[in-house]
Order: sequence, then structure tokens, then C-alpha cells
Amino acid sequence: MNDVKKLNLTVASSPHVASPIDTQNLMRDVLIALVPALVFGVVFFGPRALVATIISVLACEFFEWGYRKLMHKSMANKDLSAAVTGVLLAFVCAPTLPYWMLIIGDFFAIVVVKQLFGGLGQNFMNPALGGRAFLMLCYPVAMTTWVVPGIGTDKWAGLLSGSVTMTGADVVTGATPLSADFMHGGLLPDVSLLDAFVGNVGGCIGEISALALLAGGLYLIARGVIRARIPVAYIATVAVLTFLFPMGGNDRLTWMAYQLFTGGLFLGAFFMATDYVTSPVTKKGEVIFGIGCGLLTVFIRYFGGYPEGVSYSILIMNCCVWLIDKVGKPNRYGVTKEMKAAAKAAKKAGKEG
Repeated sequence: MNDVKKLNLTVASSPHVASPIDTQNLMRDVLIALVPALVFGVVFFGPRALVATIISVLACEFFEWGYRKLMHKSMANKDLSAAVTGVLLAFVCAPTLPYWMLIIGDFFAIVVVKQLFGGLGQNFMNPALGGRAFLMLCYPVAMTTWVVPGIGTDKWAGLLSGSVTMTGADVVTGATPLSADFMHGGLLPDVSLLDAFVGNVGGCIGEISALALLAGGLYLIARGVIRARIPVAYIATVAVLTFLFPMGGNDRLTWMAYQLFTGGLFLGAFFMATDYVTSPVTKKGEVIFGIGCGLLTVFIRYFGGYPEGVSYSILIMNCCVWLIDKVGKPNRYGVTKEMKAAAKAAKKAGKEG
């Protein structure tokens, strides 16, 4: 008996992967998939988009290291989850957002949303979206100051000061396609569908190019990092609703296309709604989750005070994941409905007896 070896079983927090692939490899793939969107953000908004993203990543890594050091916990920076949060938070912020505001959002995302709930695998909402919601509450004007992308912009100006400039003006602003001036008011935007698909429109740093985000999402699906159920259910729900119920008497197909290609739909569907920790783990639950996100996105865009509903729809559905997984839980193998009904009847009879 003394020769028997003692085996220790270590159970780590989610995400769980039944393969040699670890969290670091998964997060590295996510970062690779986000590169095309970053490239398009830099092309249309200038190098400040890159600088803001780098600052956000460094801030998230620092806050995660600092908190875990202060709490005498093991270091988790090597898993790259904080880096992904930093990139995603920068992606859902306006290009002109001052760096110090972005750093405050990073602190809230890492320390409050993630670490105070136990770290990776314990948070109940997506940290990047939590940080964005906090910044929208504290600095709504700065978060919704959109700049005109592309031609004529002095892309190097404001790199340190926190603004993008053109000759004779501090900030050249313009409405986004989903703003009250356009689609939120039932009007088509003054940009072509091609520009909307490629990303030559106003918006957040990493959400403007549907083309780049679609390429990144397909890469994640091909690599097996995410499953297609949530993004397909999400995007399909938005497509069906906007096709059936166009605003302002617009052509159904055109209205649907603009709704799909503008805003943060592709970024949310492929990179945020599929977050392992805050999304369902059952097959039926993933479909329900995606449909719910799509319904809420369209409802907020049509009837809400905000022109964009992706962030809040995902945050709301994050809070319902426990119930969705309960509803979507598959039956145990070999257990029929009749057997379940008989067991319930026997249990009830035992209590009454």
C-alpha cells in the first residue's frame, strides 16, 4: 500500500478545453483574428487608433498584474486574456477618446468586472463591454464624438493630445450611420454599402469594417476557437427582423444590409457574444443566446434611446446565461420523458405520504 502513488486532480476555472490547447493559445488566436480590424482602424483613423489599442492592452495587463500581486494571487498575465480585453475595449471606443479615460475603462473592466469576481472564469459579464458601459455612463460625450475617417484627415495630429484634427479645426466630427441623423431616424446613411462593408464610415476604432471582422470571425471558427451557433443565430435574427420590418419605408434588402454592416454587430457577434465565460455551454442554449442578442439589438436600435444596441444586448443576455443553460440542458442518455414523469410522481407521492 505504501507504494501506491497519490494522484492530485486539479480543476481549473473555465474556459475548459478538451484538448492540449490551453487558454493562452485560444487568446492568441483571438488576437490574431482581431488584427485585420485593427489594420482597417489605423487606415481610416490614423496611427492614434494603434496607439490607443496598445495603451489599452498595457493598462489591462498592468491592472491584472497589480491586483493579483496585491491580493497575493498567482500571476495570470501569461494567459493573454487581459490583452484581449484591452484590445476589445479600445475597439468599442471612439477614436478621439482621451487616453486617460480609456485607462479608467481598463481599470473597471479588469479589476471590477473580472478580478473582484474571482478572475478569469468567474466574471458574469464580458469585461470589455462592462468597461464600455461604465465609460458611456461617466463620459457619454467623449464616447460619442465621432470623427470623419479617411480623406483629408491629418492622421498624425493629436497623437499625444487625444484628438484628431484637420486644418482649422480641433476635431472634425461626423454622424455615424446608426445615429439619429440617419438610420436611428429611419433614413439611409450618406455612405455606400461598399463603404459600410469595408469600413470607411464613422464609428468606434475596431467595429467599422464588417469585412475585417467577418474574416477574423471565420478564422476563429476554422480554428475551432468558437462555434458558429451564436454568431449565426445573432446575425440571422438581426437580418430577419430588419428585413421584415424596415424603417422609413426603405427597401427591405438595402435596409437590412446597412443594419448588418454598420455598428458593432459583427464585432459583438464573433468576438464578444462568444466569450467562453459569459456565454452558454449547451447547444440549444447557444442558439437561444444568439437569438436573444439579436432581438434586443434590433429593439434597442428601433425603440431605444441609443442608436446602437449590440453592447447592451450582450450584457443583458450575459445575466441570463445561467437560466439559458438550465433550459437548454440536454436529457441524460437513456432517460425518457416517461421515466422523468414517473420519478416526479413517485417523489410527490413520497412527500404526501
